[in-house]
Amino acid sequence: MGGGKYPGVRESSDSSIEIDFYYKGKRCKERIRLKPTPTNLKKAAQHRAAILSAIDAGTFDYSYTFPNSKNALKFAPSQYTVKSYLIEWLANKKPTIKASTYNDYRKIIENLVIPQFGSKLLTCLSRNDVRTWAANLNCSNKRISNILSPLRASLQDALHDDLIQLNPLLGWTYQRNEAPATKDYVDPFTQEEQQAIIKAAAGQIKNQCIVFFWTGMRTSELIALEWSDIDFNRKKINISKAKTQFSDADETTKTKTGTREIDMLPPVEQALINQKQHTLLQGGKIFLNPIKGVQWTGDQQIRKSLWIPLLKRANVRYRNPYQTRHTFASMMLSAGENLAWVSTQMGHSSVLITAHTYARWIPSNTQQGGKALDMFGEYLSILRITK
Repeated sequence: MGGGKYPGVRESSDSSIEIDFYYKGKRCKERIRLKPTPTNLKKAAQHRAAILSAIDAGTFDYSYTFPNSKNALKFAPSQYTVKSYLIEWLANKKPTIKASTYNDYRKIIENLVIPQFGSKLLTCLSRNDVRTWAANLNCSNKRISNILSPLRASLQDALHDDLIQLNPLLGWTYQRNEAPATKDYVDPFTQEEQQAIIKAAAGQIKNQCIVFFWTGMRTSELIALEWSDIDFNRKKINISKAKTQFSDADETTKTKTGTREIDMLPPVEQALINQKQHTLLQGGKIFLNPIKGVQWTGDQQIRKSLWIPLLKRANVRYRNPYQTRHTFASMMLSAGENLAWVSTQMGHSSVLITAHTYARWIPSNTQQGGKALDMFGEYLSILRITK
């Protein structure tokens, strides 16, 4: 291997030096981008000596020392590329996370991360690689944060499994300067629109819409609701499950505080009483798809088969079903209900979230429990359903 003053070291070109060594029984040659001066040849010899020492100690990491070498993949732990590792990571992660979370991770990894970094060695992925990529993504900071989340988590698991020496995304986030959002995503239904929707609905659908408007439940929570969750004596509703289209079975609520007990307001009580004739004897879910007689598969099915046609019949401008949740919060706060009570009903982790989201509906005088019912007395008479 190489002769001259420094064994295993030789001039390769006017701008590089080649070192020569054996690793795992194979002869390896690597170029170092240094002009082959006497001083640099000595440095290369010292570098080679350090490599030989690390090989003897069993601590040599080829991909870390020569990240751009074609030999790096050959000697990398399990020869992982970003693509091969992430595919394996997703499969291992699937049994441990919610189906909806897994689906979000899968779409981000398959559609964004792998096309960008898939062929790159896992050990060579750097923060600068990700920063450059993020800077060119045409989306909001929140979306970028969501995209980086599964990548950061997967790299942390790779670190724990000793596949990489550090997680380049640990403790790091990307934020670009962006103008304040001009569109308010909270777009509740007015009192008149609610009345029109209820009038246009019938049977189980009418009952379901009333519960939508007067509980603030998420769609996934409402369709997982069972008769055993209802306490008519205490006028309470226990919310502990959620159902999305990504899972065949009920899952936990979106957040820990999403598991909660809420008050059953009079319109909700009346709607549930009227719903008994449809599903109580089955003893399971309260709200079923009236066409198929089975549990709704998720919010997409409700939106397509129930919500869109209903709003057209009612001649009400389209907003997705989630806006019924915002309608409840804005309606209660506008009527002067207590902020902390509304926050608990919504399942928010903090009243600060409620206050920030619905600030423009919060008056200075607050009570708890029944102001909204007094304010919308006429509306309640319209909502009341007879068997």
